[in-house]
Amino acid sequence: MSGVVDVTQDGFVGQWRAWKDEREQRLAEPFGWLALVSLDWLGTEPAAYPGLPGVWWQAEDASVAYFDPQGAEAVHDGAPVTGVVTFDLVNSGAGTRVLAGGVEIEVARRSGYLIRVHDPKAPVLAAFRGVPAYEPDARWVLKGVFEPYDEPRPTTVGAVVEGLSHVYVAPGVVRFERDGVEHSLIAFNGKESGLSILFTDATSGVTTYAANRSLAVPAPGEDGSVVLDFTRATNLPCAFTDYATCPIPPAGNHLPFAVEAGEKTPYERV
Repeated sequence: MSGVVDVTQDGFVGQWRAWKDEREQRLAEPFGWLALVSLDWLGTEPAAYPGLPGVWWQAEDASVAYFDPQGAEAVHDGAPVTGVVTFDLVNSGAGTRVLAGGVEIEVARRSGYLIRVHDPKAPVLAAFRGVPAYEPDARWVLKGVFEPYDEPRPTTVGAVVEGLSHVYVAPGVVRFERDGVEHSLIAFNGKESGLSILFTDATSGVTTYAANRSLAVPAPGEDGSVVLDFTRATNLPCAFTDYATCPIPPAGNHLPFAVEAGEKTPYERV
């Protein structure tokens, strides 16, 4: 379980730089997280929002949300919206988008429903100049082992928005050693495959974003072995914008040492 993965530093650096370039290209997409310009929580009565078409609201129990274009031009799922649309989304899951007037209006369920506007002319996107990061060091690629729970556990975590919570499925924990000391981190299911770990460490609030960082971990081997490449620890959207509702790590996912690897606090937040 313990130890550093045996990789060549020169080849490792080249692969890391290619990964970083791709990461920053994704962040700079015209309708991505850096394009957010607003966030509004829906009420139970139809309401209009500045610059947006029609009216928006949610059910009394917040189970579904609605959009009535009231004759305005809008597109959802590739088709013009001609009447009331009902959104029935998974809590803490992926959102959906309505296109109107050159912007994308994201609808998402975070306990209640919210709408966020992604505008390619957003000031944060226009000012983006990459993400500061620690220099890649292969010594931060560590061996670990994944230990699954008997049954996956729904796990509630807090959020950067006060009073909000998220529920994710935790299939187990990842254990690894650093300087002879064992550490464990609760792992969530990755978006597409593998595992996702939210964590903080001794750099949090100093050189890295205070609330969280995220580490994608490839699927475990048949023996449960995993590779933790902390040089690819990334910021969540909340590190860049006030219009995100990112989760904070579950209790216990704080590392008592400085993970001087991966992304640092964005330039715009320093």
